[in-house]
Amino acid sequence: MPTYEYECDACNHAFEEFQSFSEKVLKKCPKCKKSKLRRLFGTGSAILFKGSGFYETDYRSDSYKSSASADKESIAKSETAAKTDSNPAPSTDSKSTTKESKPTTPKPSPKKD
Repeated sequence: MPTYEYECDACNHAFEEFQSFSEKVLKKCPKCKKSKLRRLFGTGSAILFKGSGFYETDYRSDSYKSSASADKESIAKSETAAKTDSNPAPSTDSKSTTKESKPTTPKPSPKKD
């Protein structure tokens, strides 16, 4: 059932009314009781959809949902494995030899006479 907006021309009272499509338009203002009420055109006369059940993903089959969750798990596992591979565990050797890396300098080319 839609919500309609009304306004009284006599007292300028504005309000919304929740009515069925088949109900007659209100004519008497609830505030001043005069028959100067008119229904406004606007967004209030639309049907409002509330709650879940209006999206394509809400109607997916159970097999689709199970395969999608399996895909998410496998992606998470592969990301975790990639992180552990890129950060190797420190070695437990007491003799750790580290070489300092020095920038390579180009050798001067031999001069020609």
